[in-house]
Amino acid sequence: MTEQEIYEIYKIISENYEKYLKDLGVKQVNLKDKSGSFTKDALVLVYLAKDYPNTKAVSKQELTEFVRKIYPEVSDVQQARHLSKQKGYNIISGTRGDINEKIGAGFYKLLDLKSAYPSYKPDRREGIEAEDFEELKKAYNYKCASCGSIEG
Repeated sequence: MTEQEIYEIYKIISENYEKYLKDLGVKQVNLKDKSGSFTKDALVLVYLAKDYPNTKAVSKQELTEFVRKIYPEVSDVQQARHLSKQKGYNIISGTRGDINEKIGAGFYKLLDLKSAYPSYKPDRREGIEAEDFEELKKAYNYKCASCGSIEG
């Protein structure tokens, strides 16, 4: 996928966000961070939104390989799961056992950019303070408590 394609797909995501998702409390994904680099969240969402509205199921490995083109040190992307459960995008997971559509374990699919993920709660508390989170990560040796992947 070229940089131009990333921008074009992100434009479709942004237009749908403004039209449908914003009012549902879905959290907008920034295309770039403060340093001007693409964010991992945006890269994963763009990859899942390719050919929208005719999206396809994408393996976690495909997502990881795509993100590695920009972030070569990435070992395992978790963004697809976070985009649905924490940010509200309507992304199903074969691993999570979503029943809307059978896509297979280890696969993700963006269903649409018009509705929020069914169990998403936009008004839930954001989480813990940054310094407390840093201490928690340190206590777990910077490993994800869910999957065991190492941060960075």
